[in-house]
Amino acid sequence: MTKHILRVDGSMRKNGSYSRKLVDSLITQLNKKEQHSTKVRDLSDGVPFINEQWIGANFTAFNERTAEQHAELLQSDALVNELQEADIIVIGLAIYNFSVPAAFKAWIDQIVRSKVTFRYTENGPEGLLENKKAYVVIASGGTQVGSDIDFFSAHVRYILAFIGIKDVTFIDSSGIGRDEVGVLAHANEAIVAI
Repeated sequence: MTKHILRVDGSMRKNGSYSRKLVDSLITQLNKKEQHSTKVRDLSDGVPFINEQWIGANFTAFNERTAEQHAELLQSDALVNELQEADIIVIGLAIYNFSVPAAFKAWIDQIVRSKVTFRYTENGPEGLLENKKAYVVIASGGTQVGSDIDFFSAHVRYILAFIGIKDVTFIDSSGIGRDEVGVLAHANEAIVAI
């Protein structure tokens, strides 16, 4: 049975993006071991921000939603469905101003949904997207993963775990502005080792 990759491109640059090139290499490497089908979700094409109507629809029981409320959640449902169908999630992230791009945060808000991708239990929240593997490629000019100004990697890891994706591998290509050749060589070595 063919496994499915969901590729989430979080760089707002379609051309000249380091994270996109590394994600290309990573998917090629994964396909060397086993062929996968790949679905691409390019966040640079736009992701709607949640609003009051979305929140109202989301917190209305499925069978009690109006036609308008179901329509309000169509995009979110499609994004969630992509995650549910994926065996592997490959996320490419550029870091802007010490954090993830706004479109990636909008994607998070669309896919983190109570009773859909997580639920509350008497023991606390429980993620519903289990048995999935995630790879997160992080590219930045100067902000280093693991540094005092890394406000993104722990956040991304926590959000993925919150919805049940706990097997997460980071491919670090941070600090490209300081040592492009060395940083990219290190990231490509990590990819080849997968």
